[in-house]
Amino acid sequence: MINVNEYFEGAVKSLAYTSVDGKSTIGVIEKGEYQFGTDSHETMTVIEGELIALLPDAKDWAVYKNGQSFEVEANSSFKVKTNAQSSYLCKYR
Repeated sequence: MINVNEYFEGAVKSLAYTSVDGKSTIGVIEKGEYQFGTDSHETMTVIEGELIALLPDAKDWAVYKNGQSFEVEANSSFKVKTNAQSSYLCKYR
């Protein structure tokens, strides 16, 4: 089953699905800055564009481009911003 998720008044949209590797979402983020909370460990990979992330316990923002990933532990929060529409794949474990 594919589930549709929408956040921040439609500025972030994703499709959630489960594969043999586990739960994932694939989504698109509009230009802006957003804060997300995690229930489980997440690995986010940039598919297209660029995500600038402020990860838990980090003092500085880090830039992630096409093919690059970052991880966020369960039960935490992180910020993401982008200067242009960007897409991502998020895997949960």
